[in-house]
Amino acid sequence: MEEMEEELKCPVCGSFYREPIILPCSHNLCQACARNILVQTPESESPQSRRASGSGVSDYDYLDLDKMSLYSEADSGYGSYGGFASAPTTPCQKSPNGVRVFPPAMPPPATHLSPALAPVPRNSCITCPQCHRSLILDDRGLRGFPKNRVLEGVIDRYQQSKAAALKCQLCEKAPKEATVMCEQCDVFYCDPCRLRCHPPRGPLAKHRLVPPAQGRVSRRLSPRKVSTCTDHELENHSMYCVQCKMPVCYQCLEEGKHSSHEVKALGAMWKLHKSQLSQALNGLSDRAKEAKEFLVQLRTMVQQIQENSVEFEACLVAQCDALIDALNRRKAQLLARVNKEHEHKLKVVRDQISHCTVKLRQTTGLMEYCLEVIKENDPSGFLQISDALIRRVHLTEDQWGKGTLTPRMTTDFDLSLDNSPLLQSIHQLDFVQMKVQPRNCDALHFQNTKASSPVPATPILQLEECCTHNNSATLSWKQPPLSTVPAEGYILELDDGNGGQFREVYVGKETMCTVDGLHFNSTYNARIKAFNKTGVSQYSKTLVLQTSEVAWFAFDPGSAHSDIIFSNDNLTVTCSSYDDRVVLGKTGFSKGVHYWELTVDRYDNHPDPAFGVARIDVMKDVMLGKDDKAWAMYVDNNRSWFMHNNSHTNRTEGGITKGATIGVLLDLNRKTLTFFINDEQQGPIAFENVEGMFFPAVSLNRNVQVTLHTGLPVPDFYSSRASIA
Repeated sequence: MEEMEEELKCPVCGSFYREPIILPCSHNLCQACARNILVQTPESESPQSRRASGSGVSDYDYLDLDKMSLYSEADSGYGSYGGFASAPTTPCQKSPNGVRVFPPAMPPPATHLSPALAPVPRNSCITCPQCHRSLILDDRGLRGFPKNRVLEGVIDRYQQSKAAALKCQLCEKAPKEATVMCEQCDVFYCDPCRLRCHPPRGPLAKHRLVPPAQGRVSRRLSPRKVSTCTDHELENHSMYCVQCKMPVCYQCLEEGKHSSHEVKALGAMWKLHKSQLSQALNGLSDRAKEAKEFLVQLRTMVQQIQENSVEFEACLVAQCDALIDALNRRKAQLLARVNKEHEHKLKVVRDQISHCTVKLRQTTGLMEYCLEVIKENDPSGFLQISDALIRRVHLTEDQWGKGTLTPRMTTDFDLSLDNSPLLQSIHQLDFVQMKVQPRNCDALHFQNTKASSPVPATPILQLEECCTHNNSATLSWKQPPLSTVPAEGYILELDDGNGGQFREVYVGKETMCTVDGLHFNSTYNARIKAFNKTGVSQYSKTLVLQTSEVAWFAFDPGSAHSDIIFSNDNLTVTCSSYDDRVVLGKTGFSKGVHYWELTVDRYDNHPDPAFGVARIDVMKDVMLGKDDKAWAMYVDNNRSWFMHNNSHTNRTEGGITKGATIGVLLDLNRKTLTFFINDEQQGPIAFENVEGMFFPAVSLNRNVQVTLHTGLPVPDFYSSRASIA
């Protein structure tokens, strides 16, 4: 039941709904909150002015979101449309999105009218805080919205199930535990208050006093108010219009509002929609069951990884101890690589556990809410929300598909140690190439070149200190121990990663060099030679280096805007400013196919963060894509655009919420950039003919927090599509 609590809270005030009303978009609001977020629109936007001009409008006119110049100069897809405030506390309050929210023109009179019955300012407009859909109110004001009786009933049951001991309702300070309830007064009393306020004499002697628990049950079983027609408040709903998807009364039918529509009996449609929701819940229940089993599998994998790691380390130590003392330093380095692989596997599995747990909690909450709704006996109230719930259930079920319940990591350590070399070749001891390359130091392979007697002596590569990380390679070398000819410097050469010509990448006196900016998933050949005044030595043995197949990287604090806030080892970022700020990834790409994801950890007030790639010198204090140094997709809770050099293209429906996953696929082989939201491609290919060096980039403000996920393989469907092309 606890997961359902978020379904029962108003998105404006954050408390349980009080007198909830149903907006035409199927979302709910408290009556008081709905009044608080009303905004005044220009006279030309009102229904009265439109009718006066001769244009036909419905009772509730939706604002065209492409005409939101009322709030912003141009609808470029980001900025100020659809903002709202929880309570107007100033004569003109401005929300973070830039919308001005006006309170009532005059203080409401001191009456006992509910917020829905109180007068509404003329030309009022309300924007749904969840989907940003806007509409202009007619003369009925908030009274024109139906009340959600079903939601009220669910909240009542939920609060009663959460309540502990019932308290006296007449104690002035600390309420004592109630001992009785009067069924006629509908009040809970403790013993002192009962003797003082409800003496057993006079007219009160005929009242029936029952235990508090029995009184709670009688309250719960008391008949609720039947929903009435919003157009004819004295008439109960008796039929259901299939085209309008709403209950109607017989007077609506007599007036001819639904004359050409298909109308069915309210009870029959109530049973039909309950059956449809139950069937939809069966599929979602199966997904939830699979998710629970999947979580058990993932937790078992953690234990298996721990056990396999211990077993592998013990085997490795036993092999190394059998060798001579020269193996001791090498043994420690090999153990470090195993530990890094161990930590990498655990991190991937734990991240997947966390992600799956959040999705399962949301799914369980929706299921519990739907089950409580099915228990309701109010047909019209149920039918008012059933369509929206059925769509949500199907959408949530779809989100569990497409590989969500497939482990991203195996439990096996695909390593094997070759301990056959002779003691004089011990410096060549290394892991054979792994099926899955490690995160930090990738496998090294060697080729022997023809030996010769160099002058100066041929440098020796120190293999235990040579490694690759992502697209960087570190090489270390030294002069032979018995060399008598000093070297004045060294020349390090690498090929192009495609078996091409060698080129010089370092000339100097140092005996260690790190080469950055290599291509991912590429094989490089490296060699070193020494020189002095006499001449140049022979080349060393050729060292074959394999860069990482996928990129592991974090955000770069050094190049980011000063307002960016980092956490989680620089994998999670947010911002301290309401303005958009840019942060780049540490790793740049110039070749190959690369894919990374970002999950939305926090998403408040419907901002529009941007995701994509950029040059290293991109502007950091504006939205990503404003200049010609960035290629991005910016997205709000409802739709997205592509933007480069401040040009907005390809508006696509579908936005993000908290927990959403944004995927970025940079294919430098085909020179394209593509975006995904929740494993679905968002729009067409965003950009083509992209060439050069690109860095992953994000722009966001203080209302958004995202976490970066790297080291991910290219999605299978894209790989198969690329192979066909």
